[in-house]
Amino acid sequence: MLIGLLQKGQSDRQLTEYLDELAFLTETAGALTLRRFSQKLDAPDSKTFIGSGKLNEIRDFIAEHKVDLAVFDDELSGTQIRNIEKVLNCRVLDRSNLILDIFAKRARSAQAKAQVELAQYQYLLPRLTRMWTHLEKQRGGIGMRGPGESEIETDRRAIRDRLARLKEQLRAIEKQSATQRKQRGEFVRLALVGYTNVGKSTLMNLLSKSDVFAENKLFATLDTTVRKVVYDRIPFLLSDTVGFIRKLPHGLIESFKSTLDEVREADVLLHVVDISHPQFEDQIAVVKETLAELGTADKPTLMVFNKIDAYHYVPKEEDDLTPETKENLSLEEFKKSWMSQLGEQCVFISAANRTNIDELRLRLTSMVKEIHLVRYPNYLGSEQRIANSE
Repeated sequence: MLIGLLQKGQSDRQLTEYLDELAFLTETAGALTLRRFSQKLDAPDSKTFIGSGKLNEIRDFIAEHKVDLAVFDDELSGTQIRNIEKVLNCRVLDRSNLILDIFAKRARSAQAKAQVELAQYQYLLPRLTRMWTHLEKQRGGIGMRGPGESEIETDRRAIRDRLARLKEQLRAIEKQSATQRKQRGEFVRLALVGYTNVGKSTLMNLLSKSDVFAENKLFATLDTTVRKVVYDRIPFLLSDTVGFIRKLPHGLIESFKSTLDEVREADVLLHVVDISHPQFEDQIAVVKETLAELGTADKPTLMVFNKIDAYHYVPKEEDDLTPETKENLSLEEFKKSWMSQLGEQCVFISAANRTNIDELRLRLTSMVKEIHLVRYPNYLGSEQRIANSE
């Protein structure tokens, strides 16, 4: 059961988009969505998030259809979760808990596992009283994966001790990572950034001829992957990073800041956009906000509009009775569209179909050369440098 709130200043379209994404998150976590409920309120109810009448309506549906999980699209307090569970008589998760569960399943490296566990405990600590009955029974699975199967979590002091150890562990891992980055020398660095599930890993595989895990699910990649690439005799490092998402739990942003050092230290950002997504403009805004929080909003950026093969333009008809038709745009039409003005530099591609990849490589080569020749003015010899400048 998915539950969303239409708050003041939001449109019905936005709520539908948020619940669509929540459904994708739920599917990624391994649950089946049966139905959605929504309510219009100026602000969430402090006790039950939604109104009592709507809560009772949901309760009746849950009882009739034997629903065992209700997922809310916003973060709930411990009091709200406790009150809602009493009425619905089923497990209740909020968006933050759901995302944490997905991250716990996706974490592979020691660093990613420690980062996710840290965020889980930070989420758990203010809700400890409400959640203890679940902690002692955890078996894994949606919303139940992660910390909680030993006596160390029985009180707040133990959890704070665990948090301190995790932070120390992450500091040690970060020290090793910083040493590794230093050993890479003065390579030009490019970092792939973007909303989750826009095709960054697929593009990484294509540009670096590597084999990075990629699938059509949210947060397929958590660990930063770095590959050395050589274009036109100029070497550079290309990194793939964790995808961003709206309403990302603050604890996760804090925990993964060390992983995102590749973004902070990059010379150029490749902002990958799924242009076929109906809300790609909103996704661009979310990425830019997150980059600003990381202090990297002013870095040179190449906007890479991916999945042009799946983009459909719906022309507006003068006659409202005329059925809408969807049309694909040609590459030249994309270059003349308003989307080409969204960034100082942009390129339109399809990584899956390898459409216009040559232009992307030329753009990257030009950007890398410009930085590389400033850093190593004698690398290609004076004659080559003069030819490149011309």
